[in-house]
Amino acid sequence: MNKILLIITVMSSFFSAKAQQDNTIKILTASEFNEGINNNDVQLVDVRTAKEFNDGAIKNALNIDFFQQEIFNEEFGKLNKEQPVYLYCRSGNRSHQAALKLEAMGFKEIYDLKGGYMGWPDKK
Repeated sequence: MNKILLIITVMSSFFSAKAQQDNTIKILTASEFNEGINNNDVQLVDVRTAKEFNDGAIKNALNIDFFQQEIFNEEFGKLNKEQPVYLYCRSGNRSHQAALKLEAMGFKEIYDLKGGYMGWPDKK
């Protein structure tokens, strides 16, 4: 009986920790993302390459290339882990990978643009 209780306790702790971890990263639609970056004091980061960024980006975004991992780690290390981070890339793949990395680095609130810049309605 004690073994069953122990197993239930361990599994409950595991699933609870997993649920908390998943709450760190939220994937937002373009309208939700736009509302978040316009109504809050946030860190907006484009994780595409410099060429992609220069071809068009969301206003006020900081460019930190996901593929340049040393620079990526260094630049994100300068950001506030307690302040929300809004991420995007071209289609959502790199920004999701970046979000997982930021979560491991200790960032508390991470928002990822669903569909990336390709789905952004107000391209510049």
